[in-house]
Amino acid sequence: MNIDFYTRPGCHLCEEAKLIVQLIADDLGLSIQEKNIEEKDEWTEAYGLMIPVLQAEEEIIAYGHVDYADAFMKLKRKINK
Repeated sequence: MNIDFYTRPGCHLCEEAKLIVQLIADDLGLSIQEKNIEEKDEWTEAYGLMIPVLQAEEEIIAYGHVDYADAFMKLKRKINK
């Protein structure tokens, strides 16, 4: 499963979340596709006030302060469906 990680340059909260998301991806064997919301207006509209945003299969898993345990469990449940 691929997970999308929406971010933007200069976002300190995004930098912290990226470390957590990478740990989760490594632990669950997932690949991350990092997306800069400034590249598409639709991403800026959808996620501009929420970043960082972790999404899998069109479902938002976490945003803002990304918690390892919560995001890990949500993704693990998605994998096991």
